[in-house]
Amino acid sequence: MTIPNSQLETPNCIAIQGARQHNLKNISLAIPRGKFVVVTGVSGSGKSTLAFDLVFAERQRRFLDAMNAYARQFVEQMARPDVDLITGIPPTVSIEQRNSRGGGK
Repeated sequence: MTIPNSQLETPNCIAIQGARQHNLKNISLAIPRGKFVVVTGVSGSGKSTLAFDLVFAERQRRFLDAMNAYARQFVEQMARPDVDLITGIPPTVSIEQRNSRGGGK
C-alpha cells in the first residue's frame, strides 16, 4: 500500500511507508498527530515494534544526527529501522514499563 502524497506532506500525521521490522511485513499507515491514538493487537503483532523500533528509533536517529560527534558518543543509538519512509515525527519520549517485584515493607 502506498500513502498518497497529500498525507505524506501534511503536518497532521506521522506517515510510515514500507515498514519491514520484525513482524511488520511491508506495512504503510498514517497516524494522526494531536490525537489520542491506541495501538492494539495480539501478542507478537508488532505493536512495540511500531512504537519503539520504528517511530522512536527514527526520531532518536534524527535528533542524534543533529548533535556533534562528541555528544553522540555518550548516547546509545538504536538500529536504523527497516522502513522506506517515515515523515512527520515530532520530538518523542520513550517510557518503558517494568514490573518490580520487591519485598513489601
